[in-house]
Amino acid sequence: MKIKLTSVYVDDQERALRFYTEVLGFTKKTDVSNGPYRWLTVASPEEADGTELQLALNDNPAAKTYQQAIFEQGQPAAMFHADDVEAEYERIKARGAEFTMPPTEVMRGVTIAQLNDTCGNLVQINQLARR
Repeated sequence: MKIKLTSVYVDDQERALRFYTEVLGFTKKTDVSNGPYRWLTVASPEEADGTELQLALNDNPAAKTYQQAIFEQGQPAAMFHADDVEAEYERIKARGAEFTMPPTEVMRGVTIAQLNDTCGNLVQINQLARR
C-alpha cells in the first residue's frame, strides 16, 4: 500500500497554487473544474508520479475551525522532506516566503524550518541526518 494523495485546506486555491509552485517549486499536476468545484493538485518535480498534494478549498466550517486552531497552535498542516533544509530555506526565503522558524536542530540529527503558506497553514520542512 502507498500514499498517493493527501490534502491541505486552503482559503484561496489560486493563491495557494502560486505559493506551492512559484515559491516552494512544486509542479501543478491536476487542475479540473466542475461548476464551483475545483480539483487542484501539485507534486514534487523530483517525483512527478509520486504523492500528490490536493489544494482543497476550505469551504467546510468544521475544517476551517480545525485549520485555524492548528495554525494558532503552531502546528504544521503539511511536512516536506529536504536533503538540505538550509539550502531550501535560502531558496524559498529569496522567493518571498515568510518563515516562522528558521532552520533549527530540534533533536540530534533532525533539523526543521516552518513557514506560512499564505493560505491559512504552516508548512514544515524536515531534514533527517543520514545514517
